[in-house]
Amino acid sequence: RKPIPADLRVDQGISLKEGINLIQAIVDVVSSNGWLKPALAAMELSQMIVQGLWNKDHPLKQIPHFDEDIIKRCVDYKGEEPIESVLDILTLEDDVRGSLLQLSDEKMADVAVFCNNYPNIDVAYEVIDREDVSSGDLVKITVKLERELDDDLTEEELDAIGKVSAPLYPADKKESWWIVIGDASKNSLLALKRANFIQNANVNLEFLAPEEPGDYNLSLFCMSDSYLGCDQEYSVELSVSAASDSDDDSDGSGD
Repeated sequence: RKPIPADLRVDQGISLKEGINLIQAIVDVVSSNGWLKPALAAMELSQMIVQGLWNKDHPLKQIPHFDEDIIKRCVDYKGEEPIESVLDILTLEDDVRGSLLQLSDEKMADVAVFCNNYPNIDVAYEVIDREDVSSGDLVKITVKLERELDDDLTEEELDAIGKVSAPLYPADKKESWWIVIGDASKNSLLALKRANFIQNANVNLEFLAPEEPGDYNLSLFCMSDSYLGCDQEYSVELSVSAASDSDDDSDGSGD
């Protein structure tokens, strides 16, 4: 964020805090109209406000003390695996990390706090009765979210899980997630749930199958409200068969 005069900082802080609540309301309104792309754009806007960055910025820029020179050294690094995300910083050997970052011990401690708080979420999903979906049926998808945690965390470290590291955001914040299923080809949002969790959560999504039989390629999104670069997207294949006429036959009337 660009520095502003002191007399405007209070107003800026209020605007940023209220802006997050407003964005959550925007997501609710947009999703109730079934608009996928505007909903995803609003979710990304929430991330940008919390971190004080544009979505076009490199995700590493979220890390405290990371300037353009450090990011360039990380991007140009020719190791076994490229450095593309915040979590990649944690996998580096200490000497390699020190050579790339070139920060004091105090600043390295800030980096460690941010990277350890950055969410590493495994996502698994299942379409219930996938092989038996007909036009107009209620489709149910269960989504399991699980955070990867070290086994030796202290109680204090466990309590800190989910607390967002955002030096430019003027308030304490707990991370939250939007779980979305939609049809990107039609800009159609089919179902949305919001999830807050420490280690794991199960989310149930429900929507009506399309009226027209056929094969559909839907998308499942796991969207953070606080961090850039940790969103996940999965392809969900759904085959919809023609509805049976048995229900119609049962409604027939005699003469």
